[in-house]
Amino acid sequence: MTHHCHALHCEEEVPPQMLMCRRHWFLVPKPLRQEVWRLYQRGQERTKTPTPEYLEAARRAINAVAAREFGPRLL
Repeated sequence: MTHHCHALHCEEEVPPQMLMCRRHWFLVPKPLRQEVWRLYQRGQERTKTPTPEYLEAARRAINAVAAREFGPRLL
């Protein structure tokens, strides 16, 4: 199964349980990284059943990276 980093315009392959590649993951503020991991449920990448809370935290993480890379005007 091929899975790519969820950061905008990034095509780097990452393991399915990872939201982003290492470079982009460390652009996410640490408290938000911790929240994403806290809300991650083991195996959700296989069952395709992440919680709404996880999806919201993931969305905020993706937006945080986009704001750092492209500026807030895209959000």
